Amino acid sequence: MPITPQDASKRAREICGLAPIVPVLVVNDAAVARPLAEALVAGGLPALEVTLRTPAALEVIREMSQVKGGIVGAGTLITPQDVTAAVEAGAQFGVSPGATDELLDACEEADLPLLAGAATATEAMRLLARGYDMLKFFPAEASGGAPALKAIGAPLPQISFCPTGGVSPSNAASYLSLSNVICAGGSWVAPADLIVARDWAAIEALAKAACQLREA
Repeated sequence: MPITPQDASKRAREICGLAPIVPVLVVNDAAVARPLAEALVAGGLPALEVTLRTPAALEVIREMSQVKGGIVGAGTLITPQDVTAAVEAGAQFGVSPGATDELLDACEEADLPLLAGAATATEAMRLLARGYDMLKFFPAEASGGAPALKAIGAPLPQISFCPTGGVSPSNAASYLSLSNVICAGGSWVAPADLIVARDWAAIEALAKAACQLREA
């Protein structure tokens, strides 16, 4: 059954509210998917964004979807075909760098909550007019960072954001302190070297530290 933009935003907001950081994951080997997801979930980060940037991404989503306590989403959704593949792989939400009517239509038809990307007030207003009030602010740092997002929030207080792109431990707290930010997306909690080394304890520790950023 198709989802309305309002319900899509409600569900996306609930997912974003689970933890202050959503790990943005680029995974090349599906064999590490489950232990990686288990480490992040154990560290307190249940919402996981698997970007569709590697040949293994869909299999990674399938594997991570089996991990208890995890909510796995597909990132870098660009086309309706991406949406279909992500849903078939078990994705529970989607994330896109921007938004087109074609992509929004596909996500709504597939009952897939979408965190659609916006970088300007105009883009945010267009999505709000369609019914979306929980958005991704991307690319966050390149678009002016926390000061820009704070400025956008002044005339558009009804929209909440998940800033992604250049967010790091050094600037995450500045984003999370904003009234219009629910969470932030970051890749530092699962760095490639630790994934290759299969150092799940270190990744769990990074996740636990990320959970403390809102209080920082």
